[in-house]
Amino acid sequence: MSVFAPSSRLALQSTKGHNFRQFFSSHFINHVQVSTVPYAIPFLSVKVSGEPFRVGARKLKPIIASAASTVETPKISFRDKNPKDINVLVVGSTGYIGKFVVKELTNRGFNVIAVARERSGIKGKNSKDDTLEQLNGANVCFSDVTNLETLEKSVESLGVSIDVVVSCLASRNGGVKDSWNIDYEATKNSLAAGRKFGASHFVLLSAICVQKPLLEFQRAKLKFEAELMKEAEEDDEFTYSIVRPTAFFKSLGGQVELVKDGKPYVMFGDGKLCACKPISEQDLASFIADCVLKEDKINQVLPIGGPGKALTPLEQGEMLFKLVGKEPKFLKVPIEIMDFAIGFLDFLVKIFPSLEDAAEFGKIGRYYAAESMLVWDPETGEYNAEATPSYGKDTLEDFFQRVLKEGMAGQELGEQTIF
Repeated sequence: MSVFAPSSRLALQSTKGHNFRQFFSSHFINHVQVSTVPYAIPFLSVKVSGEPFRVGARKLKPIIASAASTVETPKISFRDKNPKDINVLVVGSTGYIGKFVVKELTNRGFNVIAVARERSGIKGKNSKDDTLEQLNGANVCFSDVTNLETLEKSVESLGVSIDVVVSCLASRNGGVKDSWNIDYEATKNSLAAGRKFGASHFVLLSAICVQKPLLEFQRAKLKFEAELMKEAEEDDEFTYSIVRPTAFFKSLGGQVELVKDGKPYVMFGDGKLCACKPISEQDLASFIADCVLKEDKINQVLPIGGPGKALTPLEQGEMLFKLVGKEPKFLKVPIEIMDFAIGFLDFLVKIFPSLEDAAEFGKIGRYYAAESMLVWDPETGEYNAEATPSYGKDTLEDFFQRVLKEGMAGQELGEQTIF
C-alpha cells in the first residue's frame, strides 16, 4: 500500500546515516499519510529499522514549476499518455463499487489517488490501516469530500496535477439531507477540486433510476448531472462520462439465506411489477475504467446492465429455488400496503418533521418494488429491456451460487438496507 506524500514538507529521519534525500528523489515511499486536519502542516516521516525498506510500485508525476516563457507549448491530452502517466482521482473509493473501481484502475496501470474518510465503511467501522489495506496499490489521501476547502487543500498538498476524476460517491442511506450532501454537494466539490488542479475529464457513477425522478437522491444526482454537462458545454477541453447502472447483485441477494433455510420468497404483487438486468461490481468497475480513455464514451449518458435477459422478482425467486433444490414457495405482498404506509408517514411528517427520512425510506422501498431498472422510453411510457445495454460476463445465477456457498460477506447493504 502506498500513500502519496505532499512535496512541500519533508522530514526525513535516519538511524543509520543513509543519504535519504538522494534516495527519495528517485523512489516512492510507502506508508505515508496526508494530513487533512485543518491548519495542520503536512509532513513526511520515514523511519528505518533493521527491516528491509519497501518502495512503492508507482510514482506520481509532480507539478514542476518552470521559468516564465513567452513560448506557448501545445497542451497534450491525457488520452495520449500511457496509463502510468495518468493521475486519476477517485472519490467514494471505499464504497461498494468504489473499491472495485480503484482495484480495476490500478490493475490497468493508472496512477490512482483514492480519497477516503479517516473512518470509512459501514458506520465508520474501518480505520486508516483498514483502508490502506483495502485500497492496496493506490495512493490514499485521507480527506473530507463534504468540505471543499479541506478537499482542495488535500489535493494541493499532493503536489501533482490531476488528469481525471472518477466519482463513485453515493448517499449512505438515501435520506433527504444525506442525498443532497453527498449526491450533489460532495460530488460537486470533487468536480471543483479536480478542475482546479487540471482535470479535463470526469466519470460519474450515477443510477439508471434517475430517468423517473420521484426520490430526493435521484433529484440530487440529476442536478449534478446537469451542471456537469454545462461544464463541458462551456469548455471544449473538458469532457464527461455519466454511467447509469441497473441493479447491483447485492441488492438482490437479501433473500438467499431465507430461501436456503426453507422460508418463502417475498415479492410484491404478482412478482412481475418490475424487472432489471443486474450487473456485478467487477463488471461495472471495468466499464467505469473503460470510460477513462475510450473516446466513444465522451460526453455520453451511458445506461448499462449485466449480461442476459431482464429478470422479474418472480424469475429471480424461481432461479433461487432451483439452485437450492426446493419447490418454489412465494409470499405475495399487495403493493397497496406500501402506499398506505407512505401516506401515513407523509401525514406524520407534517407533525413530526424528524420523520422526514423515514417517509423517504418508505418511498424508496415502494420505488424499487414497482419500477424497473431498465432504460425508460418516454415516447411509449414503458421500460425497454432491449434498449438496455449489456456488459460483462458475471450472471445473477453465478452470484446466487456463490452466496449459497460463501454467504453475503462483503455484500452487506449496511445503511442502504430498506427491508
